[in-house]
Amino acid sequence: MTTTEEIIDTLSFFDSWEDRYKYMIDLGKSLPAIDENLKTDERLVPGCQSQVWIEPHLSNGVFSFEVDSDAHIVRGLLAIVMAAYNNKTAEEILNFDIEDYFSKLDLVKHLSPTRGNGLKAMVEKIKSLAQASI
Repeated sequence: MTTTEEIIDTLSFFDSWEDRYKYMIDLGKSLPAIDENLKTDERLVPGCQSQVWIEPHLSNGVFSFEVDSDAHIVRGLLAIVMAAYNNKTAEEILNFDIEDYFSKLDLVKHLSPTRGNGLKAMVEKIKSLAQASI
């Protein structure tokens, strides 16, 4: 899995946002496929313009997530979020400075308001799962 540092470094390499979006779409394509049976209303993230499903797994205190979206760019955003949160403990998830990460990516101002809200909804869903496990 790609790390947050690798994503920051790679995105900063591109001059245009068109190239950055292509990279994000490629990141989304690298996500493992989610079982179609997991694409249920219970796993949908409310507040996202596109459909986003998150299935958490907690094993030995470490979270892993199965994720998917019906939109390519949103799958890319999920990959960016997964770099921050996948295979981490609840404490690591809650202590990770996601705002600083997004700031380093210069991401939020380049998203539509609805995509930005969806990104926040994904983060809040994962943080709430982490908080509930403590």
